[in-house]
Amino acid sequence: MVRWEPNARERLAQAALELFGERGFDSTTVAEIAERAGLTERTFFRHFADKREVLFAGGELQELIVRAVAEAPASAAPIDAVAAGLDAAGAMLQERREFARKRQAVIVANPELREREVMKLASIAAAIAATLRERGVAEPAAGLTAEVAIAVFRSAFERWVYETSEGDLPALIRDSLGELRALVAS
Repeated sequence: MVRWEPNARERLAQAALELFGERGFDSTTVAEIAERAGLTERTFFRHFADKREVLFAGGELQELIVRAVAEAPASAAPIDAVAAGLDAAGAMLQERREFARKRQAVIVANPELREREVMKLASIAAAIAATLRERGVAEPAAGLTAEVAIAVFRSAFERWVYETSEGDLPALIRDSLGELRALVAS
């Protein structure tokens, strides 16, 4: 095995997704992932705590959303501040559509992973609500806005992942938010 090559984390993630797709999540071992990536198990564990973390690692998405919500203009309504966060998330994920599709297929096929995805989204919602409270939004508005944001994101994300056209995730997020606003206004 090669002692060091660049992009080990990405290679491990790609190898894991390939194997999860071929064999299923439960039937794939860390040793197989490392071997497919041309790395050692030790290298795998330097990057991920376990094989689930290939799908759920990193808080980059949450950090990006929270930062954009926090940096929205002080005059922005809570839903507009959240829209800025969702737009930032959509822009980041847009470049990773194929990875997102493969990841989603693995998650949908496994009840334990679906539960983990719900927990991750709940964590993001809690972070958004906390950021809104820091912006002066009282409860229950902060929590409700955060939960709505996650619903909007999920709706747009699922359309983006499953559509065959070359959809634009940020545009789908804005469309979903627009549909929500129209529904509330009616």
